[in-house]
Amino acid sequence: MTTVTLKMPDDMANGLALLATRRRASRSEILRQALKRYIGDDAPGDAAPSAFDRLASLSGSVQGPADLSAHPRHLKGYGK
Repeated sequence: MTTVTLKMPDDMANGLALLATRRRASRSEILRQALKRYIGDDAPGDAAPSAFDRLASLSGSVQGPADLSAHPRHLKGYGK
């Protein structure tokens, strides 16, 4: 097994230690699990599904103007 060293903010390190204590696991095990989820178990070259792939069945399910996200009249006051 390869050793990797990293720097993290103190609050993140404290959160990691707390999670490891609650799960009765080592910090290394928690980080390995997190990286495994982040990277994925797929074979190299197999891409994880995109957000669109996961939500494709919802595409077109909302009624409204076709230019809702692009026309300035629909965006007036957005973000205020």
